[in-house]
Amino acid sequence: MRFVVLALAILMITGEYATGSIRATLQWVPPRARMLAAKTAVATAVVFPAGVVLDLVGTAVVCPVLGEWGRLDAGDVVHDALMTGVYLAMMSALILGVGAMLRSTAATITTAFLFVLVLPMTLANTRSDLLKDVAEALPSSAGRHLPAGDGPYPAATALAIVAAWTAAAFWGGATVLRRRDA
Repeated sequence: MRFVVLALAILMITGEYATGSIRATLQWVPPRARMLAAKTAVATAVVFPAGVVLDLVGTAVVCPVLGEWGRLDAGDVVHDALMTGVYLAMMSALILGVGAMLRSTAATITTAFLFVLVLPMTLANTRSDLLKDVAEALPSSAGRHLPAGDGPYPAATALAIVAAWTAAAFWGGATVLRRRDA
């Protein structure tokens, strides 16, 4: 589910570079950070409810199959769905920033796959405690702990970690957009 949503965010920015329509977009909205912020607002407005619905549907489908382990509190289900929506919305904003920096669909998908899936798993499975701590500070690891707050840190810290990565990616994307021509 995560990569389908991220693909939407990737294509929102890199699709325009692929077709050359980014030049028209930047002519119509010269403040480039504003254009990236508008794309981010649209992406998060679409991804948040989609993430909530996908989480609720997934829970509804899986719960009966799990038998006695599938009994959940309605409040927990709603909370988890909302946190999933928040996480996916923030990750889509992060990926938009990365896409603005890289400008290529293939490069952005590869970077997202490596950064969101491969790097955290690789670092978490090392023998080094330092590298395991680094893995826990990556946005996908924080997102795993966000709904339940069941990790080395509470849910608020997980949210702050994902927000910090998202802000850094947005800043990087805005900086690259300001410095480069379309």
